[in-house]
Amino acid sequence: MIKSIAEWSEQDYLILALAHEKTDWKPYLAEILQSYEDFVELASTFQKVLLIAPSEEDFEPFLRFKNVEFFQYTCNDTWIRDFGAIDVWENGRLKSLDFTFNAWGGKFESALDNALNAELFSQKFQSRLEDVGLVLEGGSVDFNGAGAMLTTEHCLLNSKRNAHLNKAELEARLKKLFGLHSIIWLKNGFIIGDDTDHHIDTLARFIDAQTIIYCACEDEDDPHFLPLKAMEAELLKTPFKCIPVPLPKPLFYEGRRLGASYANFVFVNGGLILPFYQDEKDELVRDILQKALPECRVVGVDARVFLRQNGSLHCSCQNRFKGERWI
Repeated sequence: MIKSIAEWSEQDYLILALAHEKTDWKPYLAEILQSYEDFVELASTFQKVLLIAPSEEDFEPFLRFKNVEFFQYTCNDTWIRDFGAIDVWENGRLKSLDFTFNAWGGKFESALDNALNAELFSQKFQSRLEDVGLVLEGGSVDFNGAGAMLTTEHCLLNSKRNAHLNKAELEARLKKLFGLHSIIWLKNGFIIGDDTDHHIDTLARFIDAQTIIYCACEDEDDPHFLPLKAMEAELLKTPFKCIPVPLPKPLFYEGRRLGASYANFVFVNGGLILPFYQDEKDELVRDILQKALPECRVVGVDARVFLRQNGSLHCSCQNRFKGERWI
């Protein structure tokens, strides 16, 4: 029996791949590494964090934090949510699925990212990793842990991912791989500045088995207004409780609008880390999530620099859950 895992389940590690000088972060490397330090400092107060980087020198700023471990490897990019292995339960044991990563439909070089999981699991985890002959990014799917999954048609049905499968065939594969009884395919919604072909983790997320948080826009002059209203109408037809959170005010870098979204939050053991954007809505959204999750400590960390490369906090990390190991 296969069972998908909700992200609020107990984690063994939060895994991050650090920016380095051979990535697109080079022009403002010091700024993004400071943002990683802030994120790791906060996350490591909740649970263990595993950092991946090319050299021991890259790890030095993080040695002062407790609960942090290191793995030396050179990635093409930092968005490990999309190329990290995805855990499932199989007959009560933890198994990790290694999907093919082609950098969001071949947009960038990705050979090193795609090869990470085999190296990480053979050297660090020494646990079961199953190679899956399917292109899939972790940020494109979201699970409630009770057999339901959220995703977007624009991403999963993109012709540069799994063109050999139609929607029905892909749905059947995903249900089998993740032990699902239902998939919610959203047709609408996007965030300007997201270059992943509409990943769900910028739009709508489960926060418990029965509740979805989703992005909403009330400014009729904003390009997000109609697409997010259409997405809202789709979500309200599902059997789940749906709670809207506003978009932050538009943020720009070098004249380009950035993909700021409060939906890109990260669950950690006993807490939820919310991306903050130095916006008056930061605390409003924190309060909404704190009210919805009274037993969870909701905190924020400045995520503005992450946006320059079209991601935010959730995009930058992947979960490794606790469970019986395959040794």
